[in-house]
Amino acid sequence: MAKTLKVLDHKGQEVEKLELPEEVFGQRVNTALLHQAVIMYQASLRQGNAATKTRGEVRGGGKKPWRQKGTGRARAGSSRSPLWKGGGVVFGPHPRDYAYSISKKMKRLALAESLNAKYHAESLLCLEEFKNPLLKTKEFAKVLDVLNLRGKVLALLDGSHKSVGLVTRNIPRFELLRCEDVNAYDILKNKTLILTKTAFNKLLERIEKA
Repeated sequence: MAKTLKVLDHKGQEVEKLELPEEVFGQRVNTALLHQAVIMYQASLRQGNAATKTRGEVRGGGKKPWRQKGTGRARAGSSRSPLWKGGGVVFGPHPRDYAYSISKKMKRLALAESLNAKYHAESLLCLEEFKNPLLKTKEFAKVLDVLNLRGKVLALLDGSHKSVGLVTRNIPRFELLRCEDVNAYDILKNKTLILTKTAFNKLLERIEKA
């Protein structure tokens, strides 16, 4: 039996059903692939700013603290030795880039699996496009109240009037992205995914290139 997704109007009423492709929504969620993709996206977000100074970078310490022999103390060449208080750090962290990449095919497949995961979790909603301009934030907030959503929401409202981007800016725990920019991590880090038919078709086009 083919899987379907309800298309809701702005009052939460079903207006039609979308037939979902079996190759995307007919399989078990590939959690191993999603894990690889999420770790990759999270790594690219790390700043990598942690830094320590080696003995050569710590200011001072140029003069030999005491002569090599005859004092009865251990030999020392610099007061900035890692063995001394205020000295350099051995094998400490230095600024670095943690980002790495996986193949384009894996990214697209991970995008498909993220949609599949949201569908199986019943956290995937399809809305009609907002063709008319919205003048107030409360107009859009009323639609979210009708849907009775809880937690963080990601919306892909491609095909809607450009005013949607303005009236949704101040809604807490709500993020609006374009289909061209969204990735698997964006979808998975939010509890609910809302998309329009236009956005849904664009995502399927991206996935089919995999």
